[in-house]
Amino acid sequence: MTSVTPDPLQSMVRLALADAARRAPRDATTLKVASAETVTWPDGAIGCAQPGMQYTQALVPGFRIRIQAGAQILEYHAGPRGQPIYCPAERVSEPATVDPRT
Repeated sequence: MTSVTPDPLQSMVRLALADAARRAPRDATTLKVASAETVTWPDGAIGCAQPGMQYTQALVPGFRIRIQAGAQILEYHAGPRGQPIYCPAERVSEPATVDPRT
């Protein structure tokens, strides 16, 4: 029997879509994945620093997912483990690098 390892990016996209469906004031069937990519975050804040918090100053592999809900874009960031977190637009910062293979 062959076991299939799930694609981590696709797993993160599914989790982000589920959260966006709860957050967005629109019908969940209208949500679209605007982009989903493997990135490297510049630090432990994974591109969504909270004021007053301190973060590790090391590169962190992870994911950036953007969900379109009508005219609104909901942005989600994740590290290598755990679930993607919603990042409000005013806290979004860019990754250090984007993996061109995604």
